[in-house]
Formats: sequence, structure tokens, C-alpha cells
Amino acid sequence: MAQSTVDEAMTIRVYEQASPAVVAINTRTGGGSGSIVDASGLILTNAHVVGRDRVVTVRLSDGRSFEGDVVGYGQDRLDLAAVRLRGNPTGLPTVPIAPPNSVRVGQSAFAIGSPFGLQGTLTVGIVSRIDTERNVIQTDAAINPGNSGGPLLNSSGQLIGVNTSIFTTGNSGGSVGIGFAIPTDAVQTFLASVRAGTATASAPTSRINRQPAPIAAGATVQGQLDDSSNVLPDGSFYNPYRFEGQAGQTVTIDMSSQDVDSYLILLAPDRDDFSIQDDDSGGSLNARISTQLPYTGSYLILANTVSQGESGSYQLRLSQGGGGQGNGQAPTRPSGVGLRQQGALGPGDRTLQDGSYYQEFTFQGRAGQNVLIRLESPDFDTYLILVDEARNRVGENDDASPNTTNSQLAVQLPRDGTYSVLVNSYQRGGRGRYLLTVE
Repeated sequence: MAQSTVDEAMTIRVYEQASPAVVAINTRTGGGSGSIVDASGLILTNAHVVGRDRVVTVRLSDGRSFEGDVVGYGQDRLDLAAVRLRGNPTGLPTVPIAPPNSVRVGQSAFAIGSPFGLQGTLTVGIVSRIDTERNVIQTDAAINPGNSGGPLLNSSGQLIGVNTSIFTTGNSGGSVGIGFAIPTDAVQTFLASVRAGTATASAPTSRINRQPAPIAAGATVQGQLDDSSNVLPDGSFYNPYRFEGQAGQTVTIDMSSQDVDSYLILLAPDRDDFSIQDDDSGGSLNARISTQLPYTGSYLILANTVSQGESGSYQLRLSQGGGGQGNGQAPTRPSGVGLRQQGALGPGDRTLQDGSYYQEFTFQGRAGQNVLIRLESPDFDTYLILVDEARNRVGENDDASPNTTNSQLAVQLPRDGTYSVLVNSYQRGGRGRYLLTVE
């Protein structure tokens, strides 16, 4: 059977299996989606979907409607809530929950919900990234207003996460190409507290729909993280900023604060394979990201904190080059390159002749300069290739040592000029997260 036929059959099977247990939730001011997780009528959804309403209307896939009582919220602003249907319904279809830590980058992901009120809508993508620090799953399956609270499913029809958009853009907003879901370990802990009657009964502060503010290269802005900020799925405050970048441009983003432990996130809203995060690279509790942009287009900066609910003032600066105000050109740093790039390799990237995926990053070097290049990945067997301006291979490496699939190159550059690093997979079809450093 052809691969496309298998994929189509799997998608149909997942939808037919799971969609009867996916519901639409309506409140006084909006709504979203949810999953039936107990045959007696326990619904799992997002806290921001139910808001401060204590009673909501739940519409099942078969058209029946019930009133439901909100019986618990996630602790510390975790974006989860539970609804218990009135009327003692029995025999309802349910969505099974996948075991914790069973999700892998690159696996298929299916989102079912009610985007823009269209109940029972299916979108398909992959798991793009697993953020262990934030404890969220990143996916490119479209998550629009109304999808929030619905299930993210694996190919067995099991719930691997609860969908929640990174930007709560209101009823007129659309998918920015990057969706997030709360994984099953947090879901299981929350449901256990609901069933034990110990879940938080107080509604969290309403989520804010703050849109990204523009920030220009060379600009410094003063900001405040508090209840007027947006909230990530883990309950931490963030303020979004937007700038336009050029492929090959090197930018540095600094966030400093005496009030909060700074955390920076850099995203490309139209590309799910680009995400960089940093905690303390700015020294002390300050954050810094310095990277070469892979695409021409819009980028999003999230000024964030390490922990849930941290509030206080901060300073955010966007610079061209490795720091300070630049002239718009990629910098030449004879004393060291200092490139650090996080990303994801996979479908949509270019391929070499053997069919393996690759991404390419450039830096300026000088003759005789010693450069150390490292490529690490928890998901695929890495391969490093370094070429000069004429596309001559300067060096390549598969494994830094016999006990690792990470790659490392230590080379002395033969001439002045622009060099390109190819982030590659040793095997055709290899894909997933990576970290590239050039020193």
C-alpha cells in the first residue's frame, strides 16, 4: 500500500475514533473545545476557555447540549480546567490518555476542536519540539481560536496534550504557525486532584490578548511583567515583541532585570522549525540570545520569566551583530565566531543528494583562525559539513567520539572569507531538535 494511502487511512481512523469524545464549550464571552475523559461526563479543557464562568454549555458531537459545572482549575496558572456535566449522563465516549513521556519529536500530531465555532474540525501536523523546561509540546498542527482546550492526539487516537495557543489573539486571530499543548504528565496530575476533590476552586486571572509590539534594531525598551501581560501554558508571564529580519543577519537580544529571573524566547511565526530559548547567558539572572537568522521575515521575541507568576520590570534590547548597535551587516569577528543556533531539522528543509535533510548557517572567518564547531541532537544521528565560499569542503564529521552520535569539527580556516556550516543528518529521514555552536 502506498505511503500516502496509509497516512490517509490513519488520519481517518484517528478522527473517527477520537472525534465523538471531543466537545464544544460555550461561555458568556467565548468558548473553545474539550475532551471527555470520563464516561460519566468529566471534561478536560483550558482554564482560559471557561474563564470566570462557573457554569458553561457543553455541546457533544452528536448534537446534544448539557450544562456543566467548572469543578477545578490548574494550580499556579497552569492552563487547565475541568467541567462536570449535569444530568448524570452515562456511557459517553472518551479520549484515552497516552502514557507520560511517550511523545517524540517528528511523530504525527492531530488536533480536533471547534476553531471559529466549526465543531469537529481536524488539523494535522507533527510534534515539532518538546520543551522540557516549560513542559509543553510544540506542534505545527494549526491551533486557532476555538481549538483551545481540545486534544492533541497521536496516531493511536490517544491524548498526548491539551491544545493551547501561544498567542490568545481573540476571536479575530488566526494560527501563527506555532501551537503548544500541555503534556500528559501535567494533565494526569491535574485530573488526579480533580477526582480527589483537591483541585483549585478559584478561577485564575483572565488571560490578556496583548499583541506583539514592534521593536527596531538598536532599540531598548522598558517593560513590566504582571497580570496585564500574556500568560504561557506553564503559567509564566510574557510580553511579545516583533521585528523584521533578513536571512544571514546576526542579531543579539538582551533581557535584564533586578526583579525577575529573565527568560527569552525567539520564534519565527511562519516557521515551526525555529525556536531559541535562553535563561542565564546574559550573566546573573539576565538572558541573552545571539544568533544568525535563517529566514527573511517576521520574528517574535517573548520577554518571559523562568518561574510561574514572577512579576517585575525589565529592560529589553535588540542589537545587530554580536552586541551593541550594528550597521545591518553580518559581523566579522576575527577573535571568535560565537554562533549559537537551536532549531529543528525535518520536512520542508533542503536535502543533499542522499536525501538527508540539512540547514545551512554562515560566518565570517580569517586565514589561520582556529574554529571549533559542535552539533548536538537528542533525536537524530548528526553530521557536520563545513564548506568555503567556493563550496569546497573544509571538513566534515559524523561522531565526536565512539560513544556519541553528536558531531564535532576543530579546523584551522585556510583563507579569509565566508564559511558555511551544514547541519545534516547522517541518515536519510533523520529529523528533530539540534544545537549548533561555532566558537
